[in-house]
Amino acid sequence: MLKSPSQYTFCAYIYIFMPTTTLDRYDLALLDALQKNGNATNAALGEAVHLSASQISRRLQRLTDIGIISGYAALLDPAAIGLGVTAFAQVILERHGKAPSEAFENAVAAIPEVMECYSLSGDADYLLRIVAPDLQAFSELMMKHVLRLPGVAHIKTNIALQKVKQTHVLPLDHVAQLGKPRQQLTYEGD
Repeated sequence: MLKSPSQYTFCAYIYIFMPTTTLDRYDLALLDALQKNGNATNAALGEAVHLSASQISRRLQRLTDIGIISGYAALLDPAAIGLGVTAFAQVILERHGKAPSEAFENAVAAIPEVMECYSLSGDADYLLRIVAPDLQAFSELMMKHVLRLPGVAHIKTNIALQKVKQTHVLPLDHVAQLGKPRQQLTYEGD
């Protein structure tokens, strides 16, 4: 026996489709070349990846539009401009929650000597990478600014003695591993 329309239960399913970005070997080669020489001309990049300058231009625009290329910048050597001290500070907040975290994050964002700030799992709540001209300037920065950030309960700092490795070049080999989808990124192999 058929039910009347009022007796049926209707369910609505909402599917959110995230666009998938497909990269090919030319995109990966272009991204690799661009990371190593960010001010290369389209012609030079084209020679490196075996594409025309116009193809390079279109690919760069697409990679920028979809957010893989997030910007361009000149990388400065901190020591060459008088910032000889690099320190790492592990920060523990007094209280946890949205308001204390937002207050801390907004305040730390206003300190130009804090180059990076990461929210962490584990013993510390945040990790900061800080630069300063010398130890005296670092000490003053810590006493006058960092220790006075809102909600700070404890800070443990480590001074870097020597830079062993620092790179801005992200690895790309994992993208080309077939059969292993990475979030909304796929690889179109040869």
